[in-house]
Amino acid sequence: MDSNPRIYLAPFQGITTYTYREVYTKYFGGIAKLFTPFYPGGNSTKGLSKRAVELNFTHQNGVEVVPQILSKDADEIVRFANFCDEKGYNEINWNLGCPYARVANKKRGSGILPYPAMIDEILKDVMHQISINLSIKCRLGYFSEEEIFTLMDVYNSHNLNEVTIHARLGKQLYTGEVNVEAFEKAMNMSKIPIVYNGDIFSEKNYHTKKKELDSINLWMIGRGLLVDPFLPMKIIGTDVPDIDDQKLIAYKFITDLYLKYRKKNNDRLQAISVMKELWGFMSYSFDNPQKIFNKIKKTTSFDEYEEVVARTFEDYNWVGSEGGLFMWKGHI
Repeated sequence: MDSNPRIYLAPFQGITTYTYREVYTKYFGGIAKLFTPFYPGGNSTKGLSKRAVELNFTHQNGVEVVPQILSKDADEIVRFANFCDEKGYNEINWNLGCPYARVANKKRGSGILPYPAMIDEILKDVMHQISINLSIKCRLGYFSEEEIFTLMDVYNSHNLNEVTIHARLGKQLYTGEVNVEAFEKAMNMSKIPIVYNGDIFSEKNYHTKKKELDSINLWMIGRGLLVDPFLPMKIIGTDVPDIDDQKLIAYKFITDLYLKYRKKNNDRLQAISVMKELWGFMSYSFDNPQKIFNKIKKTTSFDEYEEVVARTFEDYNWVGSEGGLFMWKGHI
């Protein structure tokens, strides 16, 4: 296996949309795959066709896109896989990781992990009906990390492309520590390429995890990338601009993204709401994140939003992930 790290953009509902991915890959490098936020099961082929703007492009600025589905129904997964196959995609991803109660309580996302026999039956039904690659994104379990060890036997019995494991339990949501020991044990059981996911917020975090997981070269990053869009470039060793130029590029990126969302939303104020979601993370690349975000989240007009963002880039220092300021509180 190539020792050079390959970085994947994690799916993040409401933020890593088609528009975000398109603008992000215009300004920043270092990403090998872009995973979409999940499409809910239940969509008919006709329903999927109506979402063509999100599924018509297998690559964005040359980077491969992997559509993700959230479902516990084999027929839905097959329909989604075949639709994406016809569109020219190489891979789809099955979401077994979403930790939120509204999903998990319905035995979807991480809520299905305590039921390995159910996962096995779905995979048996799906795998012989599709020709596109299928990967899985999951957690160590929902209630206990012991769940992943049974699940690895299930995964190993099917021709999966990759398995991404977020090294937490579903019930943890995004709190508490990642369990690298359980992840490593699961990785050592696997016959399938394994992707590490969880708490890569800086180069330092990456190098710490790399020392613990020396054989891993596939990494999925979500929140850390939303905070510092240069992070994948830093990890793979691409030349990164100096801190002042990073700030200028970040300003161009955030402005371009904002204008694209205004156009997409027909100049409705929803565009600001979408940007606030991202600023809940990106503010941590500045030296006073809470003050910045408090100002941005109070904006109620385009003029007000633009003024606050302009003042942010003028008045505050860009520190990126090296500042180590990001702390996840479970909400934005």
